[in-house]
Formats: sequence, structure tokens, C-alpha cells
Amino acid sequence: LSGVLDDCLCDIESIDDFNTFKIFPKIQKLQERDYFRYYKVNLKRPCPFWADDGHCSIKDCHVEPCPESKIPVGIKAGSSNKYSKAANNSKELEDCEQANKLGAVNSTLSNQSKEAFIDWARYDDSQDHFCELDDERSPDAQYVDLLLNPERYTGYKGPSAWRVWNSIYEENCFKPRSVYRPLNPLAPSRGGDDGESFYTWLEGLCLEKRVFYKLISGLHASINLHLCANYLLEETWGKPRWGPNVKEFTRRFDPAETKGEGPRRLKNLYFLYLIELRALSKVAPYFERAVVDLYTGNGHEDAESKALLLDIFRDTKSFHMHFDEKSMFAGDKKGAKSLKEEFRLHFKNISRIMDCVGCDKCRLWGKLQTQGLGTALKILFSEKEIQSLPENSPSKGFQLTRQEIVALVNAFGRLSTSIKELQNFKVLLQQTR
Repeated sequence: LSGVLDDCLCDIESIDDFNTFKIFPKIQKLQERDYFRYYKVNLKRPCPFWADDGHCSIKDCHVEPCPESKIPVGIKAGSSNKYSKAANNSKELEDCEQANKLGAVNSTLSNQSKEAFIDWARYDDSQDHFCELDDERSPDAQYVDLLLNPERYTGYKGPSAWRVWNSIYEENCFKPRSVYRPLNPLAPSRGGDDGESFYTWLEGLCLEKRVFYKLISGLHASINLHLCANYLLEETWGKPRWGPNVKEFTRRFDPAETKGEGPRRLKNLYFLYLIELRALSKVAPYFERAVVDLYTGNGHEDAESKALLLDIFRDTKSFHMHFDEKSMFAGDKKGAKSLKEEFRLHFKNISRIMDCVGCDKCRLWGKLQTQGLGTALKILFSEKEIQSLPENSPSKGFQLTRQEIVALVNAFGRLSTSIKELQNFKVLLQQTR
């Protein structure tokens, strides 16, 4: 994988070097700080598009019969600690235990953390919000420690997972139903069509719609990379060993195994990285103001977190091959406004589809990464408002909630990690040849 990306004047090698030596080490540190490690999420929202097909997909296991202490926080109901009749079957119970080990969300929080959240909520409420994010005030919304719940392979796959991605691509990427996305197992048989008609169609789209598809494809590639890099390799004596799975990586990305699709998907990952990188460089003035704190109640840590964030912003500004978002929505004003609104509604729909993901941990990271990308798009479409921010007071024109900030940084952190992991796989593949 090398050379210049489509739709922008940037090459893959420059991104690799920039990410490895400048961004990755700093964004890793930032994600470990208290302000960025706790994310509030509602894992109980019902799927708005189809009947839920259960949260546990390993060996068709349904999670509810398991002991409450083991059930992922997203599907806890009541405080009864009983087994259902179905759970008395020891084979089913074993399957449930296995699913919980892989997919359970670790919801343990210290009392100190809980008290801090009350302070953060008061501080957030005193800000002048740009928009009300759904979920935050719901009794089902809970804080999750992202460091205790790393994104990795959970065993969530098959028809349920495919239906989520299929719905995203087929119904939300401005795509006519007659054009099939390559290597989509849910698409009907299409004879000799090798997917090239899809790319002919894609090339014929306006830049904005092409960008939209690439962002979603890039997000999909990034998530698949995380699963390959943090795979359950073996579980001996109850001690799981996670690590890179070269065979799985090859299956998902090798040109021969994917009829040339793999490299295209990875290029879209780089494209998404550029878009979120651009958003970070554009939002810097918002955070550079003294009125913006990364408030946790610990003054010393807050100051260090902000200094590290501003250091990352300086790096993003130093990158010399940014994506030029000015080329987007640049047509006649009426058409551009209507297209932008369509773009926004399509993306909003995708964030709702994340409530259809059956595995809690996958749902958590899916929601966080779509919200992070949504925040990046919001930033790119608000350049004038950001430039005219008052120095010493919250702005009515542009405001980010703590939720959006946490999602933005962690979503970009995931992309940075993906590109780093891609370098690791390149080395591993050379060693196995």
C-alpha cells in the first residue's frame, strides 16, 4: 500500500511517518488521562430499524440467563440474581460464560470516579451547549471506563453483524439498490460482476457523496483492523491471550483474498484519518482559549491534559498535506445547503444504526467512533463560527460538550492506532514469507 490517495494530494508514506513519530505516542498518553477515559453511553436503547436479535452471538447464546454479576451492563434488568430454566442446561451456561468473558462491558468504577462525574456534570451544565446530545440524561446512560473495555475481537459476527454494516452501506451511502457493493455476502448473486460497476458508479458521484462513502468504508476498515490486531489467540486455564492474527488480517485485507478490495478499504482508512486530522487542526482555536478547561476537579491534571492536547494540535497544524474541505459543498448556495443537510441526516441515521449492534462492547466502540466522526464533520462545517469565538466566554455559535470532546479524541486515537497496527502487520507478513 503506497502512493497518493484519491481526492486529496497526500501520500500514504507521509501519513505513516507523521502518525508514527508525532501523533501516536501523544494521543495514546492523552487517552489515558481521566478526562478522556470515561465515556457516557446508553447501551440499552432499542434498535429503531428491526427487531433485536439478542446481545450474545457466540454459538447463538442468549446472555440473560447468566448470573447477574456476569451480565454486560447494557442488558442488566432488575436486581434479581436468579437463573432462568434455560440456564440450568450446563452447556448453555458454558457458552454464556464464554460470551461474557469476550464481550462483557466492565462497568466497575471507584467511588472517587463517581463523585468526579457529579462535578463534571455540574461543570458541563454550566457551559453553553451547542446541541443537546441524546442519551446523556437518560437513567440508562452510564459512564464506562474505556481503558477497562478495550476494543477487540469479541466473537460478534455472522448475519447479525453483517445486517448492521449492510444497512449502513446499502441504505445510507447515497447508493442505488441496483449497484452492488463488492464482496457483500448479503447481496444476491450477480453473475460476472466483479464489483467494478460499483467503482464506475462511485467515480461518477459528486465529491461530497464520494467522501461520505469513503468515510464509512474507512471506519469499517479501522474497526476490522482493531479486531485483527487484538484477537483472542488462545484461552488456556481461563487465561486469554490476545494479539495480532495474521491469518485473519490476510482474510480481510489481502488483495488476492478480497479480489483487490482490501487495499481500497485501507486507503479509505487513511482518507478518514486525514479528515479527522483536519478537524483537529481546525478546532484548535476553540481549546486555545483560557475559558476552556478539561475539567475533572484535579487542577494539576487538568492543566497537564490541556497542555498535551494543545501540543497535539500544534502537530496537526504542522502537517503540510491536509485534506481541503473547502472543495466540499462549494456549489450554488441552495444546492450546497440541501446537500449538506442530506449528508448530516445520512450520518445521523448511521449513528442510530449503532443501537442495532448486538454485542455491547462492539456497540460501545461503534457509538463512540461514529460520534467522534460526527463531531469532526461538525467542526469542519463550522469554520466561520470557530474563527469568531469570544476569548473569555462560552460561544452561542459553536460549542462542544464533554461527550463530543471525549468521542473526538478517542475516535482519532483509534485511527492512529489502526495505522500503527497496519505497520506491525506489514512486518509480521514479511516475517511469515
